[in-house]
Amino acid sequence: MTKKEQRIKKLTEYLQRLGAGEELEEVRKDFIKEFSDVQASEIMEAEQELMKQGTPLEEVQRLCDVHAALFHGVTPEEEMKKRQSFEQKEYGNKSQQAQELEQIEGHPLYTLTKENQALLKLLQQFAGSEDENLLSIIGQFAVHYAKKGDLLYPHLKVKYGMAGPSDVMWTVDDEIRDEYSALMRESQRGDEWNKRLRAVLKRIEEMVHKEQNILFPICAVNFTKEEWMGIYRDAKDYIVCFGVEDVHWQEAEDQEIVRENSGKDEIVLPGGHMTLEQLTALLNTVPLEITFIDVDNINRFFNEGPKVFKRPGMALDREVFSCHPPKIEPMVRAIIDDFRHGRKDRVPVWMEKGGRTMLVTYMAVRDKTGKYVGTAEFVQDMEFAKEHFGKK
Repeated sequence: MTKKEQRIKKLTEYLQRLGAGEELEEVRKDFIKEFSDVQASEIMEAEQELMKQGTPLEEVQRLCDVHAALFHGVTPEEEMKKRQSFEQKEYGNKSQQAQELEQIEGHPLYTLTKENQALLKLLQQFAGSEDENLLSIIGQFAVHYAKKGDLLYPHLKVKYGMAGPSDVMWTVDDEIRDEYSALMRESQRGDEWNKRLRAVLKRIEEMVHKEQNILFPICAVNFTKEEWMGIYRDAKDYIVCFGVEDVHWQEAEDQEIVRENSGKDEIVLPGGHMTLEQLTALLNTVPLEITFIDVDNINRFFNEGPKVFKRPGMALDREVFSCHPPKIEPMVRAIIDDFRHGRKDRVPVWMEKGGRTMLVTYMAVRDKTGKYVGTAEFVQDMEFAKEHFGKK
């Protein structure tokens, strides 16, 4: 038995101990002693092994909770208590529920499943031909992963207390995406490069099966029809991947979106007054992607329109940290903490996105007395500046 296989076996033993009724704290002590450095991919492999053995999903989830608790610096007891505060669902027919949703034309699970089917076909084609021209198309899996990261993981975690899939699968997504990007940037493509490529393609294939057999069924059991309709609308902001065009989900198209407002004719501000219609149009005309996060770290506002950095409508009224991958979350927390305690007022971040130069500026929002009331994020496409100064 390889070292890797031994570690997976040990992880499954922890779950079996929990399932047998052993105290969580006792299992946690041993877990920390031997697996404080456990990788998310190992947790997923242990999950898969237990699922094959017929272990109920609820039990598999407990190992994720222990790992998630360690990752976020809270005790497993706190994590479990949090989960128990949510409505307990019946997972006995989870696969059937997912399959039923996958058959509804235009439903998010219909589209995500079609993308997975197309991806598996591409992986099979590459395995048979090793045609490197296919690699750029396979690389579109990053769009599929972005949908999961924006539309499924945070909602599953915040609304339904399912931290495991968010923290574990999201981390693995990032590992796969980072490794694939690194390989595509390398010009020297020898034996070692091919070995790494085969490994990451295998992980992509495994992730497809984990989505279909674990993630999508969990979402199917928990998400309401109205929530799926919101996800359907938000998913329209993403580019097509693997040639899977969006299909109309007529029921969602027919649903009228109703958003409440104050009911007043005008909004009075220190600098003037406008109707709600005028204010909305003004904010949507500003050539920036605008986000406002309140003093309690809750997403309160996004302006409308096409965005380079997607902001699902369902993320409104949700904690901002839940909208970021686990590896990015500490940076976001640090920026907001600096703003809150007056150490900084502005953090600019320059980056390349889709081949274009972008400036993302985080700013502390303070009232007239200097009191911190929230954080604003502004995203601006700076290509126009490069083009302008390049002519001089």
